[in-house]
Amino acid sequence: MSLAPLAESRPAIEAFIARHAQARAVRVLELRPLSGGAIQENWRIDAEVSDGPFAGTLALVLRTDSPSGVTDSLSRAQEFALLRAAWEAGVTVPEPLWLSAGPEALGRPFYLMRRVAGTALGRQLVRDTALGGERTALAERLGRELARIHSIRPPQVGLAFLDPAPRDPALAEVMRLRRQIDVMGRPRPALEWGLRWCELHAPAPDAVTLTHRDFRTGNYMVDARGLTGILDWEFCAWGDPMSDLGWFCAACWRFGRRDLEAGGIAPRAAFYRGYAEAAGRELEAGRVAFWELMAHLRWAVIALQQGERTLGGGQASLDLALTGRVYPPELEGAILEMTRPERWTHAHA
Repeated sequence: MSLAPLAESRPAIEAFIARHAQARAVRVLELRPLSGGAIQENWRIDAEVSDGPFAGTLALVLRTDSPSGVTDSLSRAQEFALLRAAWEAGVTVPEPLWLSAGPEALGRPFYLMRRVAGTALGRQLVRDTALGGERTALAERLGRELARIHSIRPPQVGLAFLDPAPRDPALAEVMRLRRQIDVMGRPRPALEWGLRWCELHAPAPDAVTLTHRDFRTGNYMVDARGLTGILDWEFCAWGDPMSDLGWFCAACWRFGRRDLEAGGIAPRAAFYRGYAEAAGRELEAGRVAFWELMAHLRWAVIALQQGERTLGGGQASLDLALTGRVYPPELEGAILEMTRPERWTHAHA
């Protein structure tokens, strides 16, 4: 579905908000698409609520399906449940308000959450030090937030839709990525090399927790003072918590600031310190290094899938086409570099 039909859906959105906000009348003052959201659509809504518990002006974000997706993306109903679980665990997230799991309102599932202030643009954040407050403090805060996410463990009420926790998260991830490469039907020798390397060097299974699986710069909001919200919960799964730390620290998510290993914003030690204090556990550098390598492999597969959305999925997009064309070769080069014996020895030092 294109953007235009949703832009014409003010009456349906007003009726939906009025019903859930227990209001006699709701008037949508603004309805426009937000930038970002390569996999889902995000819409800014300002709504005037006449009465009831939400009387006044509501600043909202409506999140709904894009015309096509990627293999691992959860549904909007599932993402809403995860957002609520995170909210209840004390994670700094936009407050989840109301879910429409069926087609009765807009013809596709969506949910509404409160809009938080700030920006999530990764390239802007790493360059503009006026955003996010003091950067060491921001990295420590993000480490603490991630530890709160990892406090959610199976079984968790309301999250039964997640696949069962894998006995060996590292090997399960190798097999999953290998299957996805096979489905695309195009040889990628460097990725196959990286997966085989990970298969041979996988760490022993450890504690399994909820993992965000896209916890990185670009998926959290900041204003001038600091963190305002963790975003994009559509890839969550039970897994090795160190996979989230590896994803956050991976060079491919530093937006050019390779010297600042914690997401391009601060030294790695600050992020680790915040996490360790909140989680009550020391981090194994070698385990995180393994998951940093896996992060490059996974992002390469996702980038290829994004390209397929244009080439074979019927979604015309220059951005998606470039993602599938530009990033995989760069990531493959990084994977070959990261699997050099001396690099791995250094990572375990």
